[in-house]
Amino acid sequence: MPKISIHLAAITATILAATSPARAAEAPTAPRKTLSAFANDQELAETLKRWAEEAKRKQEAARRELSGASNMAAMSAAPAAPPAVESKAAATSDKDSVTNVQHAGVDEGGIVKVHGDYLVVLRRGRLFTVRIGDGRLKPVAVADAFGAGIDPQGAWYDEMLISGDTIVVIGYSYTRGGSEIGLFNISSDGQLAYRSTYHLRSNDYYSSRNYASRLVGDKLIMYSPLYLSPYGDPFAMFPALRRWHSGATDTEFKRIAPATRIYRTDEPLDASTGVALHSVTVCDLGKPEMQCASTAVLGAPGRVFYVSPGSVYVWTTRWRRTRDTGQAAADSSVFRIPLDGSAPSALKVSGSPIDQFSFLEGDDGYLNVLVRSNGRGEAMWAAENNRGDLALLRVALASFSDGKESAAASSYQRLPKPDGDSLQSRYIGKYLLYGAGAGWYRPRASNVESEIYAVRYAEQGGAYAVSLGHSVDRIEALGAHAVAVGTDGTNLVFTSLRLGRYPVAVGKYTQAHAAQGETRSHGFFYRAESEHDGLLGLPIIGGGESASQQLGPGSASVLYLRNRALNFAEVGTLDASARANRDDGCRASCVDWYGNARPLFVRGRVFALLGYELVEGRMVDQRIVESRRISFAVNHD
Repeated sequence: MPKISIHLAAITATILAATSPARAAEAPTAPRKTLSAFANDQELAETLKRWAEEAKRKQEAARRELSGASNMAAMSAAPAAPPAVESKAAATSDKDSVTNVQHAGVDEGGIVKVHGDYLVVLRRGRLFTVRIGDGRLKPVAVADAFGAGIDPQGAWYDEMLISGDTIVVIGYSYTRGGSEIGLFNISSDGQLAYRSTYHLRSNDYYSSRNYASRLVGDKLIMYSPLYLSPYGDPFAMFPALRRWHSGATDTEFKRIAPATRIYRTDEPLDASTGVALHSVTVCDLGKPEMQCASTAVLGAPGRVFYVSPGSVYVWTTRWRRTRDTGQAAADSSVFRIPLDGSAPSALKVSGSPIDQFSFLEGDDGYLNVLVRSNGRGEAMWAAENNRGDLALLRVALASFSDGKESAAASSYQRLPKPDGDSLQSRYIGKYLLYGAGAGWYRPRASNVESEIYAVRYAEQGGAYAVSLGHSVDRIEALGAHAVAVGTDGTNLVFTSLRLGRYPVAVGKYTQAHAAQGETRSHGFFYRAESEHDGLLGLPIIGGGESASQQLGPGSASVLYLRNRALNFAEVGTLDASARANRDDGCRASCVDWYGNARPLFVRGRVFALLGYELVEGRMVDQRIVESRRISFAVNHD
C-alpha cells in the first residue's frame, strides 16, 4: 500500500464545532450586509475625478523625488492602468452532455456540444454540424463563426454554448477591442443560420484554464475585466453593448451597468497598483432580441472568477511593495455577485486562488477556497506558475458583508506545499485534492516522487499525503472517487483514489511513451456505467512532448480506459490520421487555445474528436476498434 502521511492542523474546539456537518447543514446563506452602489452618475463621476486628481498628485510627487534629466524624462509619461496582457499569437446530469463541467446545471463554453441528433463543433473560426442520429456519422453544415460584414482579422472565437435552438459563440476582438457574442440558429436538420452579433466592452478574458462564459437555463453569463485609468474618460470602458452591423460606431454602445449597479467597498482607488471594474453580464437568450444587464464591482486588477449555480465569485488581488521590507504584499477581496440581480457582498481575504477549481460553494452554506500566498490570478498563463504557501479558506456565506470586514484568521487552515509550480486541485465528495505537475511544459523526471494531498475540507482536519510516483497534471472525479493523471518523466500514469474515511491509492495504469495531449478540463470525460464501473477518455501525445502542442498540431490519439472498482484496463485508442491537420484556409482563430481533441460519449456510442476528424469506435472483445471516421474540414487541398 502507498505511504500515507498526515499533517495535523492546529484548530480549536470552537472552530471544530462551528464547522461540523450538523452546524454547517443549518448555515444560512444570505449575507449580513451588502455592498453600497453609487447613487447616480454624478456621484460616480465625482469619485473618479477625485481618483484622477490623487493619481496626478502622486505622479508629481514621484517626479520631484527623482534626480537627473534622464529619470525625469522616463517619468514624464502618465502611468497607465495595469499593462495590457499580451495578445494571444463534476459531470453534468444531462445525459447528452459532452462537456466535463465543474457544476451540474452550469454549462461551460467549449468547442463541441450536442443539439438533438447533431454534434456542433467550433473549430478555427467556423461552426460545423455532424449528424449522429439514427446511427449516422455525416457532416451536414458549415458556417463562419462570425457574421457577414465582420472582418475576423485579430479576432478569436473560442467558446460555444447552445440554448434551445440558439448557438452562442463567444470571442474576443483585438481589432475592435471587446468581447463578441455571436448568435446562430440551428434547425432540426442541422442547418446553421447567422442571426446577429453583439459587441460587449471588455478587456481580454483569456485564461489558460478558465472559460469566459457559462449557461444556466437560458441565461448566458459572462465575466469581463475592465481595467480603468484615471487618465482620459473612465466611462469609455464601462460595461456597454451594441448590436454589430457594418459601419458600427462607438456611439452605438449602450451602457448596461448604470451607476446604481456599480458597487464599491471601503478600499481606496489606487492608480499606482491598478483598478478594475469586474463586471458580470447576464443575457436572456429566451427572447428574440437578446437583452443583457451587468453588475460590476470596483476592485484590484488581479482576478480569479468562479461560477456556482447561484452566484459568480470574483477574487481580486492588489500587489504592492511594503515600505519596511520592500517585499511584495497582497491585498485581496472576494466578491459574491448573485445571478438573481440582488446586491453583491464581499469579504477582505488573504492570498489568491489558482483557478476556478480552487473554489467550492458547498451545499452546507460555506465557501471553500484553496489559496496561495503569492498567487497572481488566472489571466493569460498566470495560473500555470504559482509559488508560496498554501491554505484552505472556509467561510460561511452568511459572513459576507459590505466589504469592510475580513475573514477571521481562524478561517484559514495552513496546508503542506507540493513540489512544483503548476498546481492542480479539485473538490470531490468530502475531499479537496491537490498536487503539482508539469502543466503546459515538457514532462520532467524530477516529479516522479510527487504526492497528492487530500483534505476533508468541511472538518478542517488533517491533510493526507498519498505517494503516487508521478506528477499531478490532472485530477478528475470517477463517481464518488478520483483519478490523478501525470507523468513519471517518460510515461503517462493514471492512479485511482478511493475516497473513504482516508484516501487510498488503489489502481494504476501506465501508458508507455505518452503524455497528456490536452490540459484543459474539457479534454477529459468519464461515463459512469454503474456505481463502481465506467469508461474514461483522454487525448494523448508522444512521451516527452509538451502539452502546449494542443495549440497547434493536436493530439495523436484519444486513449480509453475501463474502470472496474477503481482498477484500470486499457480499452484502446482512436487515432488521428496523417490528414487530420490539412490546410483549411483558416481566416480566424488559427491557434487552438482551447485545444482540438475530445473524447465523446453520446447515447451509448464512443467517438474521438481529433482536429477535423470525428472517429467512431465500437467494442469488440472488450477492446475498442475503429468502425468509421469522417472529416468535416472545408477542403483547401
